Amino acid sequence: MPVFLVATPIGNLEDITLRALRILKEADVVACEDTRHTRRLLDHFNIRVPTISYHEHNERSRARELVARARQGEKIAIVSDAGMPAISDPAYRIVTAAIEEGIAVIPIPGPTALTTALVASGLPTDSFFFEGFLPARRQARKAKLARLRHIHSTLVLYEAPHRIAETLADAEEVLGDRRAALARELTKLHEEFIRGRLSEIRQRLEIQPARGEITLIIDGPEKNEPESDDDRAIQSDSTSLAEHVRYLENKGLSRSEALKRAAASRGITRRAAYRQMLEAKDENETER
Repeated sequence: MPVFLVATPIGNLEDITLRALRILKEADVVACEDTRHTRRLLDHFNIRVPTISYHEHNERSRARELVARARQGEKIAIVSDAGMPAISDPAYRIVTAAIEEGIAVIPIPGPTALTTALVASGLPTDSFFFEGFLPARRQARKAKLARLRHIHSTLVLYEAPHRIAETLADAEEVLGDRRAALARELTKLHEEFIRGRLSEIRQRLEIQPARGEITLIIDGPEKNEPESDDDRAIQSDSTSLAEHVRYLENKGLSRSEALKRAAASRGITRRAAYRQMLEAKDENETER
């Protein structure tokens, strides 16, 4: 039997499809991240099917078990806590294990936060890049943003409410003050969209912190704008940090601001950049 990837509502239970309900009712077992969470959904629609847990800590072993059960003729339905399984959620290993065993994988489409937020963001939808969750640590997060900086598409990110303020500040520093939209609690009672520049959204959240599930949409670089001096400097692999800082200083920035901007472009902290400058200086003096 095939393995079915079943999209479930991201908030409003009315968003489940008729096909999804049929597959869940016909399944021999529903594999889910949190059995208690999924049981509430199943009970709401009077679906009496056994559930089994899978999550990032047991997915490897559970994938083998579920594929073996599918091979024996059982109908396996995979769901996540919300939205489409395997989109910033576990299920990838189950999918690949099934494919390797020659078992069909059938997606049952439905709601997902990334497209729901994107289409109502007011930002371009003809080309977008989904990054999912950024790294939790600031240095790694800024490094990731630096790599996303030159993508000429709308960026779609997921973020936790306790990190969104830091992410907005880092995005503004690394990407520039781009147009953006923050979507929270999609399809739920308190659904909200905050639109504006990154700085405006950040300032708004300083007054009223965001709660609930968050999707952040960020516009790509301004269309047809000439490449900035910063971009030309950073794109050269041969440009050292010291040369980059010196280049910015020649453009009128103070040494402190030049170091800060060069560090942001490279996705590192100002402190790390300063340490690199000192180490490079020591190496040069040793060579003399």
